[in-house]
Amino acid sequence: MSIFRFLKRSDIECPRCLGKGFVDLEDIIRLKRQLKWVPAPCAYCNATGRVAKEMLEKVAVDCMYLTIDLPESIIEKIKDGDQETIEKGKLRERFIDNLIQYAEEHYFDKNMDAESIANLYLSTEEENAAFSVTKEELIQYVQDVIELKYAEIATKKNP
Repeated sequence: MSIFRFLKRSDIECPRCLGKGFVDLEDIIRLKRQLKWVPAPCAYCNATGRVAKEMLEKVAVDCMYLTIDLPESIIEKIKDGDQETIEKGKLRERFIDNLIQYAEEHYFDKNMDAESIANLYLSTEEENAAFSVTKEELIQYVQDVIELKYAEIATKKNP
């Protein structure tokens, strides 16, 4: 058996993008990464559609932080299992989860609109936030949170 055939056999279809090389909306929903990812080339397989079997042991398929917009050096650290880089990714995911919860609570419990929520967040949380965002980005993100929550509510009412 040639070395090329052996190497080819050790690769599998990428479980994140299902071999397409691109993470689309269906993949995002399947991996429960709405509001955390956007459709883009797949960082898990580097847009090739195939990954080494060992990758599955090192990096979770739904690892939120592993996205194509990161510098190549960071992507490689994640894929190599660098604990400091992985912890930074977990911190970012907690930040996003908290931001989603903040937006939902202020919209549904306090009847605030997206711009008011963004203004309040920026005036009270900005100094403590681990990651910075512009007001416009935050308003759009809060609107996206609200739309997704309404879609979830509608789905539960009409399965």
